[in-house]
Order: sequence, then C-alpha cells, then structure tokens
Amino acid sequence: MSTSDLSVVIVNYNVKHFLEQCLISVIRASKNLSVEIVVVDNHSLDGSVEMVRNKFPNVKLIASQKNLGFSKGNNLALRDANGEFSLLLNPDTIVEEDTFEKVVHFMREHPETGGLGVRMLDGKGRFLPESKRGLPTPKVAFYKMFGLATLFPKSKEFGKYHLSFLDEHETHEVDVLSGAFMLLRKTVLDKIGLLDETFFMYGEDIDLSYRVQLAGFKNYYFSDTSIIHYKGESTKKTSVNYVFVFYKAMVIFAQKHFTKNSAQMFGFLINVAIYFRASITLLINFIRRGFIGFLDFTVGLFALILTVFAYQSISGIEPPISLLIWLLPVYSGVWVVCGFLVGAYDKPTTVKNYSKGIAVGLGVILIFYSLLPESYRFSRAVVLFGSISTLFFGIVFRLFLDRFGLFGFKLGSSSKKRFAIVGSKNEIDRVLKLLEQTTIQPDFIAKVSNEQVVNANDDFVGSVSQLREITRIFKIEEVVFCAEDVETSTILEQMSQLDRGHINFKIAPPESLFVIGSNSINTSGELYSVLNINAISKPKNLRNKRIIDVMICFSALLLSPILIWIQQKKSFFLSNIISVLFAQQTWVGYDKRGGNLYDLPVIKQGVMSTASLVGASSSLEIAKMNLMYAKDYSPWNDLAIILKGFKLLGGV
Repeated sequence: MSTSDLSVVIVNYNVKHFLEQCLISVIRASKNLSVEIVVVDNHSLDGSVEMVRNKFPNVKLIASQKNLGFSKGNNLALRDANGEFSLLLNPDTIVEEDTFEKVVHFMREHPETGGLGVRMLDGKGRFLPESKRGLPTPKVAFYKMFGLATLFPKSKEFGKYHLSFLDEHETHEVDVLSGAFMLLRKTVLDKIGLLDETFFMYGEDIDLSYRVQLAGFKNYYFSDTSIIHYKGESTKKTSVNYVFVFYKAMVIFAQKHFTKNSAQMFGFLINVAIYFRASITLLINFIRRGFIGFLDFTVGLFALILTVFAYQSISGIEPPISLLIWLLPVYSGVWVVCGFLVGAYDKPTTVKNYSKGIAVGLGVILIFYSLLPESYRFSRAVVLFGSISTLFFGIVFRLFLDRFGLFGFKLGSSSKKRFAIVGSKNEIDRVLKLLEQTTIQPDFIAKVSNEQVVNANDDFVGSVSQLREITRIFKIEEVVFCAEDVETSTILEQMSQLDRGHINFKIAPPESLFVIGSNSINTSGELYSVLNINAISKPKNLRNKRIIDVMICFSALLLSPILIWIQQKKSFFLSNIISVLFAQQTWVGYDKRGGNLYDLPVIKQGVMSTASLVGASSSLEIAKMNLMYAKDYSPWNDLAIILKGFKLLGGV
C-alpha cells in the first residue's frame, strides 16, 4: 500500500450541510500534499451518506449501520489509514487552504511532536479556549467546574484548564489537544494504540493526548493556522444529557490514569459538579425557553390585581375572594396560552404577536366570563382594563429586555437585515436568487468584490479589503462569504477584524442550495435554504400541525365506536390515535415511496400523505408532492386531507 502524507478522518452524525462545507475546504487544503480522506458516517438519517457518494466520489466512505460513537468511528478509519500523519477532524469545521501544509511541515521539523492542535474560531470569529488545554487533574478540574478558571483566566494557577494565561497567537507545548482537530504521528499511534473505545463521546481526546505524553512525545498548540469550528453542531451543549455524558467521561479518565485516592476524590468532585452544572443548565434552559411566558403570566397577574384594587378604591365594591384566589390566575394563564397559540413566543419575537395574543385571550376570557355563575362575575371593566394594563406592562418589559439584551431576548424580525455579500458577480447573483426563494427579505444588500480592483459596472460598493469600512458605513448586520471565490484564510481574517458583537457571518458553499452559519455555540447553525418559503419546520407551522393532530385525536376517540368500522385497517386505528396523541406520529406526513426525504424538513412519520390520498404511484410524482407539502405548509391542507381520508386513520 502506498503511503500518503496525511490521512484525514471525519466522523459524521446528522450534520450533512456542515460536512459538505468541511469536505470542500479539506479538498482545497490537499492540493500540494498526498491526502487520503475518509468519512465515517455513524448511521445519519439526514442524507449525509447519499451526499458524500454523489458529490465527493473520491472520498472513502464508511457507512456504519449504527451510531458507534466518536472513538469507535475514528478507529474504524485509523486501522487502515496509510498516511504518515493522521488527522481527526470534526465535520463542523472549515480549514484554511494551507493548513495541512503548515501542520505537516511543523511535525516534520519537530520529530519530538506526537500530537498537534490548531487555533480554532467559532462561527462568529471568536477564539475557542479549548484549542489549548491542560491536564484535568482533580485540582484543575475543581477550578474549572466551580468557576475559578473563568474568574481568573490569566492566573497560572486557576487558568490551567484552558491554559488561558498563554497567548493564543503563539505556539506552545500543551497537555491536551481538541478532538475537533487532532493531528497525530502514525508511528506514535502504532506505539500507544488507537482511541480508547470505553469513551463513547468526550474525554477520548484527553485520554489520547495524555498517552502521547506518557510515551515520551510532546503535544503542541500551533497558532500559525486557524480553522472555523462551529462548536455545538455535532452535539448540543445546553442539554442536561451533555452535562452527564461529559463529566462521566472525566470519571472514566480519572479511574484509568490517576491513583486510587486521586480518582476517588476526582469522582466525588465530578458527581458534585454534575448535579451543580445540571441544575444550572436546567435553569438556563428554563430562562431561554420559558422565561418570557412565566414573565407574561406574572405581569398579567400583577396587572389584574392592580386593576382590581384600583376598581375597588374607586367604586367601593369589595371583590370576592374567589376572584383573587383562582379567577385572576386563570385569566393570566389564558393570555399566555393564547399568546403561545398565535406565535407570541416564536422567534423572532414581535410586539404584534404579543398584542394579538392579548386580544384573542380577552375574547376567550369574556366568553368564559359570560358562562360563570352570577356570584363570580365581578366586573367586565376589570377584565377590559386588566387586559389593557397587561398589554402595556408586557410591551414595556419586552422593550426593556430588548434594550439591554437581557436573557438573549431580541425584538423584531430576523428576516429583515442589512446584508453584505462577498464574492464574484456570478456567485453574488446566485446567492441573491437563493435568498429570494426564502423568507429572507433584506432591507439592504451591499455587494462586495472578492478582488482588490473593483469593476464599477458590477454594482460593487467596494472590495473585501474594505469590508470593515463597508460594514460600519452601511450598518451591516450579516456578512455572507461566497466560498467559491473567497479563501478560508480571508474569511477568518475578516471575521477576526469585524465587529463580532453586532455582525453575524455565513458561508455559501459553491453549487449548493443553502447558506450556512452559526451565531452561537449553543445554537445549531442557521440555514437559509430554498425550502424555507413557508416550510413545515417553522415553529408556527409545527405548532399548528400539532394542534390539528391533537384535535383529530380527541375527535376520533369520541367517534371511535363509529369510525372504527369504516377504517381500511381497523387493527391499527386506536394505536395510531395513541401514537399521534403522544407525538410519536403525525396524521399527515411524507410518502416514503417518493425516495430521498433527507433534503426535506424533518417531521414525524405520517399515518397518511397527500400522495396516498390521491393514489399517486409514480416515485417522481410522489417526490414532487412531498416537496410541495414541505415547502408551503398550511394547517387547513392537513385538515382537508384528514377529512377526505378519514377511512385511512388506521393506516394506508
């Protein structure tokens, strides 16, 4: 077997768009070296395997029939790797055009080096501290888990976990490399062995880095090249499950490498930290997802109580105790529920939807009020003025949260932004056509040339070297780089120079129907795709679809003594109702006979489909109907399909 300079191993799991972008950058970085590229797919369900086969036929693909985890997945490829060096690379990364040449040269110039990592930036161009790390001894782990490392980052004592006292722009010897980009000498791997498969995910990079050192070799953080790492795309960092899996991996590492007493102490600290961090994570998730609803309930209750006492002081009529104990909380809860139903908590959050929720809630409350016994009807004026004061205080709080950026709250439409698109005329025009097919409605678009000399006839406002001034003058909120024309090194340079606090970045891969990016380590990458016209995956549509499903479930249960006798498949009728009620299925979904569903927004498996209702049999015709259903969703279509196909509630 001929030996290559480098074997690049990428383990992928359900991040197709990021993987495509990653492979494009890897191929570009392989021009002047002999590079073997291997993708191990851990049984992805998003069409990753098909994408690699169709678009990258020269990439070696290992398609696992189950999720093997990070260690086993990498080992599958490493056992047969023929490169002088092996690189473990995450699929949610983008490398510079000369990254491979630089790191291979460094390794050859420094034969004492067993492993090497590089400078990593997130999707907004911010340095990722895990690019360089120290060994997580019990003391170092304690500093990290309980916040001392964050409070004193420049301290050589407290900052050992991320070695935050070392300059990110200088090359240093370090203890631990990141598994997102981990370059290893093959002769060292032959000596120390492959990744420890005891680690399913997390901790395996620490273990391997430590074994490199135990074998007498050095690990280096190499600062002369940078990569983008959309941290958080392969895994969700804000889940409680992540906290447990990550810290349990630390326990496995301690038991393997530390003395018995140290391992026991480490295990104790880890278990304390697990529940401490899990509690913090739950609190943060509540604030992110439910805080505004809880705030609205509190504001509504406060406004109603204030209105009741104001009414009492004016009229002299004392309110019944039942009003204060349970009616006012019910009224406030109705406003929150109605707000949810009309999209008041969808992102982007708008005052319009909040006001609509209050108005709908007021109507529901007045109907409910008219049905109450006379003794519970205190005053319609209280309900009316309570809703007005609730609306007022709710809007004030929203403006306050938006003004000071508290809890990540932001008002306004995310689709109306000021864009700058960097690239050639042809690529910019292609991206503009793509954006026109989505819900994105830019307020302003600045065309920025990737060349230094700008052709005045092409409507460019300037060149990429002037991007900093362009974003400031035109108040740009989002910059899209056309990867066909703009080198990754230029993208990274610009991301580092621009105002990362107010500008988001995205990259448009060549010949792709999407623009991808990530604005936070806690969010998945945002996609601008041609499927997002009124895609079924939008929060409003998913909510409406769920409401239709539940309504049909209760109606079908109520009428089941009659409906069951007219079903084509009687034996599955009740089980389908239960399955849909508990969100395991949906009444209307895609038809699997239409072929590849992976490019469509993900929804639950459907009991029936548009194609099954009309009796379509051609796979091409079914695929088109699936696409139409996904692109331009309407809950009324769902309702019409179900009513027409009520005999199919037991299955097709």
